[in-house]
Amino acid sequence: MSILAAGSTTLLLALSSLVLATVIGLAAAFAKLSENRFLRRTAAVYTFVIRGIPDLVWMLLIFYSLPSLLNQTAGTLGWDVRFEFPPIGAAIGTLGLIFGAYMTETFRMALLNIPKGQVEAALAYGLPKSAIFLRIILPQLTRLALPGFTNNWLVLAKATALASLIGLHDVMFRAKGAAEATSKPFTFFLVAAAFYLTLTVCSMIVLTIVAKRTSMGVKELAP
Repeated sequence: MSILAAGSTTLLLALSSLVLATVIGLAAAFAKLSENRFLRRTAAVYTFVIRGIPDLVWMLLIFYSLPSLLNQTAGTLGWDVRFEFPPIGAAIGTLGLIFGAYMTETFRMALLNIPKGQVEAALAYGLPKSAIFLRIILPQLTRLALPGFTNNWLVLAKATALASLIGLHDVMFRAKGAAEATSKPFTFFLVAAAFYLTLTVCSMIVLTIVAKRTSMGVKELAP
């Protein structure tokens, strides 16, 4: 069925957006905890503005309004160029930007819960910052951020349906087309719903396994 075949497009969109959101979230989280006032304020403005505007509005702004603005600016400057974003690129960029803001708070809270004494002790022993991050911060960050990360991923996976509104041939776009062509909306939207539910269940299973592996030994050490 063409609806399920479009699942690869939805998965590509979801996973690519997750990678981008994770990178942005980590960078903004460290910026918020930085001693640099400019970085802290920039990250704060970013998370406030992104989370204060609906996802759909951002999708339409980036896909339709931003190219129009760039084309008008280029015309004013006399440049012979035309900007047009492909749906998949606009969708990945938009979802990555949106969920990067939510990941920022997830990672920030996780970083705050890592004992500072561990990092200070590592510095005192002369460990390089790269080793401190990889051996001390990252393992604990992964464990502490995983619950929030899981919630963000599940919401992101479902938010990919918004990309159908800008013409991306994903599961929802194919389901809508099939429903209009056959006058059987319940059947085809139910197939789309089953796809997203299956994705959610599989994600929960995988992330639960990851959570158990990252928490190995933690409970045993607890008093």
